[in-house]
Amino acid sequence: MLHNSADAVTNFLFGSLAMLALVFYSVSVFRTNRQKHLRTWPPVRTVFWMLGVLFSASAVIGPIAEDSHENFVMHMIGHVFLGMLGPLLLALAAPMTLLLRVLPVQHARRVSRLLKSRLASFYTHPIVASILNVGGLWLLYTTDLYMLMQHHLWLHVLIHIHVFVAGYLFTISLLYIDPVSRRFSYVYRTIIFIVALAGHGILSKYIYAYPPNGVPIEQAQVGAMLMYYGGDAVDVVIIILLFRKWFQATRPRGERFTTQLPSLSR
Repeated sequence: MLHNSADAVTNFLFGSLAMLALVFYSVSVFRTNRQKHLRTWPPVRTVFWMLGVLFSASAVIGPIAEDSHENFVMHMIGHVFLGMLGPLLLALAAPMTLLLRVLPVQHARRVSRLLKSRLASFYTHPIVASILNVGGLWLLYTTDLYMLMQHHLWLHVLIHIHVFVAGYLFTISLLYIDPVSRRFSYVYRTIIFIVALAGHGILSKYIYAYPPNGVPIEQAQVGAMLMYYGGDAVDVVIIILLFRKWFQATRPRGERFTTQLPSLSR
């Protein structure tokens, strides 16, 4: 198992990244709110960012991270926080939109070109993001990779970074909150989402019946249930947001107009 010295390294690494994320977002909100020609940045997005950083960091720093080395249940709580809930909250904070608002025009155009590049388009494709997310979890829990990450610091760090990044890419590939290079139809995204949900649910049941090497059966069963039901809770939120946008996009213009301006419909 990883020793206390290794925990100190990960605490410093991930703790520094979390602090930088909080400072970056806070400073950006302050700067954009000073620009009178722009609308005030919605406070709820700032709350989403703070909570997203908090949940993501709690999976790799502190009691949950320390206990997860020997307790699969705690590890799975961290998985839900780092790979699902945290990325969803961070995506809802629209960080790329905020970045484009505070950057000088020349730099903002460069970032915009990067977001529209082939590389960005590849990794934010719903199918690619789903494979990275769900496929990565299958690889982690059905091979010796889970056991190896408990003994090698570099692998431990790499896997946690992958879980977070894959979770974030998966979320933004379904919910278009920030600018994207290519927009896929709601039907297309919904079908891929359903397939990804099935893959995640089947993996949970597989872990319940066939625990990863070195994991006691009791911990595996509780952890699998946390993965299944915890994942469902986050997925329900994504479904609601996706279908809400779908409904708004397909609602007739006249209906939307009278709904938004009821006093003018008399």
